Amino acid sequence: MRDSSVGVYVHVPFCERVCPYCDFAVVAARSLGRAREDGYVDAILLELERRMAVFGGRSLASLYLGGGTPSLLQPASVARIVAAVYAAFPPAAADRRVEVTLEVNPSTLERSRLPGFREAGVNRVSLGVQSFNDEVLRRLGRAHRGDEGRRSVSACREAGFDAVSLDLIFAAPAQTLPIFERDLAEAVAFEPEHVSTYELTIEAGTPFATAAARGQLAVPRDPDQQIERSLAMMGVAEARLEGAGFRRYELSSYARPGFESVHNRRYWQRRPVLGLGMGAFSTEPISPETPFGSRRANPRNLDAYLTGIAAGGLPEAGPVEVLDAKTARGEAVFLALRDVDGLDAERFAEEFGAPPRAFWDPAISSLVTEGLLEERAGSGDLRLTPRGRRVSDSVCECFV
Repeated sequence: MRDSSVGVYVHVPFCERVCPYCDFAVVAARSLGRAREDGYVDAILLELERRMAVFGGRSLASLYLGGGTPSLLQPASVARIVAAVYAAFPPAAADRRVEVTLEVNPSTLERSRLPGFREAGVNRVSLGVQSFNDEVLRRLGRAHRGDEGRRSVSACREAGFDAVSLDLIFAAPAQTLPIFERDLAEAVAFEPEHVSTYELTIEAGTPFATAAARGQLAVPRDPDQQIERSLAMMGVAEARLEGAGFRRYELSSYARPGFESVHNRRYWQRRPVLGLGMGAFSTEPISPETPFGSRRANPRNLDAYLTGIAAGGLPEAGPVEVLDAKTARGEAVFLALRDVDGLDAERFAEEFGAPPRAFWDPAISSLVTEGLLEERAGSGDLRLTPRGRRVSDSVCECFV
């Protein structure tokens, strides 16, 4: 998809504690130290300069600082990043609101910095509450407890951010359906603008994967029971949040009208995103040489990333991945289906020369018959049915 704007993602890998279910590119760091923090921010800004050959000339649509725990940075460091990104990609209009998101974990340190982050230009915070239940948080290996989460939500409100988003995990160890229902009720009572609900997945190579293999993780060992539990929690989340005035606009995301995440939607819509920092991914703009798009990744190792920057070049985890037509078509479908509005068949045909039926006619017919996919009469637009959203991975596999 051709687009003259850009979303910028900045990865800050440092975490006070690495959670046992996490497979992100992170580094344990109880305290950064000014030299280490300044050195990493300097590297981010140098990488930004060097990426302009590909991304220059675009207007800024969104900036997202994720991790890791980016709120471990000093507000002055966040201000440096925000200012540099604005200078590199001036917004299309002076009065245009650019979404600037910072991920925050509940802790006394981070709460004290919230006003400074607001002054630095952050207008949206994504708070990793995960649960308000102490036992669930303990089993997840989280550093905070429920009361810290509650105090942090209130502090975000007091700091005056335009939008507050809360992250909740479901299907976690020791988490029953009533516990998750209470988490949802508490989240709704804080009146956030946005809520994300993520199913816990056991990723290979994590401590949770090792514990699960040994039978030491407090989750159903029967896969069918685990699926049943996850589906029940997913259904409760949808009913509770939509009943409270949120709209489910993406498989894991609910928002009040006008507060959908601009940045996250860029990924589902295959729009350009510049990723900066250790382990960050970039979705590069379409060009004559890459008519179906390309992407690149930075090293997941901190020393490798910093060494690449210090050497005067760009840190690369491997060669640029240039998408072919088949891969791009499949991704266009399954990414669009993550969005509740679904796939625009006319736009798809403009990009790929024919509507989806020309490539997946039997699969689409079968999925429609099974009640997993809805095809809009006359347009060929596709979207998941409520039942299809519950088994979205299986549906999307048909288009890969």
